[in-house]
Amino acid sequence: MILWLCLCWGFSRSAAQPDSELMARYLEEQLLADYSIVEQVARRVPRQAKFLQRLETRPRMSEFHVRSTIISRYAFTTVSCTMVNSGSEAREAVFEMQIPAAAFISNFTMSIGNKTYYGEVTGKENKNGTDDKERQKKPPSPTEGRENGYETFKASVFIPRKMQARFILHYEELLQRRLGKYEYTVSIRPQQLVGRLKVEVNILENSGIVSLEVPPLRNSRQKGNGKAEGDVSPPPSTVIGHTKTLAKVTFNPSVVEQTRIARNGILGDFIIRYDVSRELSVGDVQILNGYFVHYFAPTDLPPLPKNVVFVLDSSASMVGTKLKQTKEALFTILQDLRPEDHFNIIGFSNRIKVWQQDRLVPVTPNNIRDAKKYIHNMSPTGGTNINGALQTGAKLLNDYIAQNDIDARSVSLIIFLTDGRPTVGETQSSKILSNTKEAIRDKFCLFTIGIGNDVDHKLLERMALENCGMTRLFQEDEDAASHLKGFYDEIGTPLLSDIRVDYPEDDVEQVTQNFFPNYFNGSEIIIAGKLINHTSDKLHVEVTASNSKKYILLKTDVAIDLPSRNDIRGVPGLEDGKGGNNYIERAWSYLTIKELLNSRLKSDDIQEKDKLMEKAKSMALAYNFVTPFTVLKMKEAGLPSERPQEEFISPSTDGIGEKVQSLQGHKAPPGIRRGQDKQRIKISKTSADGDPHFVIDFPSSKFSVCFNIDGEPGDILRLVSDHKESGVTVNGQLIGAPAPPKGHKKHRTYFSTITILSNKPERSYLEITPKRVILDDGERLVLSCGRSAVVRSRSLEVSISAYSNITVTIRDSISFVILIHHYKKPAPYQRNHLGFYISNSKGLSSDSHGLLGQFLSHEVKLLQESLNTSRQEAGQNQTEALKANPTNTLKVKGRLVPVVWKQRRIYNGQQEVECWFAKNNADKLIDGSYQDYLASHPFDTGTSFGTINSL
Repeated sequence: MILWLCLCWGFSRSAAQPDSELMARYLEEQLLADYSIVEQVARRVPRQAKFLQRLETRPRMSEFHVRSTIISRYAFTTVSCTMVNSGSEAREAVFEMQIPAAAFISNFTMSIGNKTYYGEVTGKENKNGTDDKERQKKPPSPTEGRENGYETFKASVFIPRKMQARFILHYEELLQRRLGKYEYTVSIRPQQLVGRLKVEVNILENSGIVSLEVPPLRNSRQKGNGKAEGDVSPPPSTVIGHTKTLAKVTFNPSVVEQTRIARNGILGDFIIRYDVSRELSVGDVQILNGYFVHYFAPTDLPPLPKNVVFVLDSSASMVGTKLKQTKEALFTILQDLRPEDHFNIIGFSNRIKVWQQDRLVPVTPNNIRDAKKYIHNMSPTGGTNINGALQTGAKLLNDYIAQNDIDARSVSLIIFLTDGRPTVGETQSSKILSNTKEAIRDKFCLFTIGIGNDVDHKLLERMALENCGMTRLFQEDEDAASHLKGFYDEIGTPLLSDIRVDYPEDDVEQVTQNFFPNYFNGSEIIIAGKLINHTSDKLHVEVTASNSKKYILLKTDVAIDLPSRNDIRGVPGLEDGKGGNNYIERAWSYLTIKELLNSRLKSDDIQEKDKLMEKAKSMALAYNFVTPFTVLKMKEAGLPSERPQEEFISPSTDGIGEKVQSLQGHKAPPGIRRGQDKQRIKISKTSADGDPHFVIDFPSSKFSVCFNIDGEPGDILRLVSDHKESGVTVNGQLIGAPAPPKGHKKHRTYFSTITILSNKPERSYLEITPKRVILDDGERLVLSCGRSAVVRSRSLEVSISAYSNITVTIRDSISFVILIHHYKKPAPYQRNHLGFYISNSKGLSSDSHGLLGQFLSHEVKLLQESLNTSRQEAGQNQTEALKANPTNTLKVKGRLVPVVWKQRRIYNGQQEVECWFAKNNADKLIDGSYQDYLASHPFDTGTSFGTINSL
């Protein structure tokens, strides 16, 4: 009856939609009943259906199940499929699965009746003839049918009558971050309705999962896929659940729901997009059993200026939709250029036409308008002179860089688009490659785009690889305009240049690529390697990069935990024990093989190519990966065995801390850096810290003066005011807290924010809190106080010691140190706060003012008339004598200030200071009163009482 219904549905296309749904519901019930027990396959079939059953030529798919675990961006995917032949004779079954082209197949198993065949990865060899036992089945092909980033794995077998076949495919991939999201995609195209269809994806990200989304099914080849226009909701039957670090997504459509999506069983791509928590830091460094992987993707960085040349194919083959969509994409891209960018456009066919001769033009409304006119008037004609176009573009960009005073840290690039192969001028690929490399000379990057099936993919891919770029291919029938715009969005916002990631040479080996010319917004840099220093308890990491006018150094120490605490067992794809159940090791091997393949592609030396091939092949065999140099061969198991079971264990929330180590820069191991950082700081006693307690050191007088300020929460105090002369201002904002029990104060106050402003030689400001540092010198940069970092510009340096202190140096003659006070378990009267210390005041003028600044260039005298001790006495004798007198007086600018002897602790209590204390909010000690030092806002640069300025 089931087959009869299937055939009737296939022959009668005029049936109404409600009838199809009723039939689908009935079919679903029957399928679930039929396939619940395998032995029922050979049950008696009604006589009236026998004839129609013989017409059915393909086995039915009873189950299609995809299970995936993604651990720290590394995805293990298991696809299982069961097909049933309920006919009276053997029939061919075809298992077909599209997988990402970047993925590596790691295992494949087939069970046909009572025979099991397993896949064995071997080195690729040329063999004639086949085993007689294998003639009845076609070998699986993991590379058949490449399509825009995907490859089709196909295996076909003959299933004996009344029996079933089971296929289990494993593949692995490292997810790439694009446009701020990781995208995991599963192709669901069983090509028939399936009784039991399920996709289950488990995600574990110890950094924290953010922005998890499941868009509608994507099927670029089939319009009308059941998705309403503008619909962004997940596919029907999708269930999404996640905690901070774990997520589980399932898709389990019934037959009725499958029918509503696509009656032919081609549902489309099931997509999951997500990102992880991050900020500007050394990144996320994970270590497991002697291997490490390092993910670096900072945020909150200002974009770098671009110098970009668009080289566009306008040959005759671009006629129609391709050129139209290219123009549409360029119109949008031009609109997205930033005011600080410069650009030009080259159109090429057999002739090469440059929009603006011998120059790049700035982004202005008029230039954008004229560029759009030029693109609009481009018409397809002639052949394809790829070599000439690239030479022209490279010369244009090289001359512009050499002849103009461009921003030293601007990013230069060529975006090259074509739909064909070279037909005019130089047509030999090897010559085009060498000419392009010679013209570019590592001065900028080349990004290539191919449209259609006639493009020379290998040429475009190698040109991009050899010149630090990327390549993309798009099909003619796809929405090329949106794809082109999407690709530009990936590379249109460079944030860092010349990124280098370093580890101690004695601690690591076999590290993957660690220098990157550019980092683009929304992408991610990934490095992996092996640890060789097994006695060390930490791994030191340093990241250096340039951002606009600033040099950035990020550093941290990552603790190396015991291997037993990081073991994750049961990950699919590791059932055979290869890789030691170490997902980080497999990520390292994945990256290493990819780099070897790219290096071989770029090399022109035959011996070097062979050496790289053998190295890649050896590693692929060790980790059971199917690559261009390895092949999957099917072998029959020696003895009849039970049908293969997919082994899969989802990550559990139990004991995650015991299983996975994901130490970011802010997790500084105790005793490694905190104490060392603090001890290296050499600063004077002149400071404002605590509640807040002020200390001014007078080295020539050999004593210190101290006072308290009992301010109100929200008050902003002027600490240093020298805006007119040195251009420097420092303000501190107070935060309130309850007073301690039995205390004499009504409340406490602390510095919650320190603002440092400078306008010489250029405007910049720093806003510092216990959690972060914001640096703005025309471009905003956000740094975490929990990560060690160094940022340098022409006149300013900011150095952060994680959770310890921030040192700010202005023009090498002014230095401030801000201590960070963190409480793990604060009492009700405690608040995380800052302490402000002046390390070097040489660059401040004698007119400097503020609660601290007014004393930097003035001496204070201590009157000793009531003492018998002479003024010449020094050291401990004088100190003891002065302490005994309760009526000592300071003379400050002609004012007499009564003081008493006190002891204070500074530097987080590490140093004791003896000082003369002025009571009553420093009455008579400071110029004016406390209220005269209140700023109206954090950026107030007033330099005299009653005067307010803003930077």
